[in-house]
Amino acid sequence: MSIANVKAHFREYGREHDVLEFDTSSATVELAAATIGVIPARIAKTLSFRGQAEQALLIVTAGDARIDNKKFREAFGFKPRMLSPEEVLAQTGHEIGGVCPFGLVHELEVYLDRSMQRFDTLFPACGSTNSAIELTCDELMRYSGGVSWVDVCKDWEEPEELEAAQ
Repeated sequence: MSIANVKAHFREYGREHDVLEFDTSSATVELAAATIGVIPARIAKTLSFRGQAEQALLIVTAGDARIDNKKFREAFGFKPRMLSPEEVLAQTGHEIGGVCPFGLVHELEVYLDRSMQRFDTLFPACGSTNSAIELTCDELMRYSGGVSWVDVCKDWEEPEELEAAQ
């Protein structure tokens, strides 16, 4: 029912028909990129961490970015600890491979990493292992109810480096 929750979420904005469903898996950054036909960096992945309270903290990053423990600790004041697959499902209502900041079963804090700001559009999952939606960074912030932009990632390429690699 996770994708149904996400479609209901986007119905509020008149965008439920923009949710893409695929015949093939988009459960990983690489699979999603191949299915959609974009570079992996344009896949917006949602990572789930233990927050200060009982609820999770979600961070959406570019597909080529990794969490930098030091930056995370500086930004949030505690060590990043990812949730188990069971905890992710309980906190978000989405299974691993379809986790996104939309249609959540609990109201969670969502932060967007600046690694995504180098792209006009990105493709976050939509609650299933074979779905996505194309959004601008502004739309991603709006539809996710994002708290703020953060700088908590490493190993991603600046736009000039990315273009040279293509």
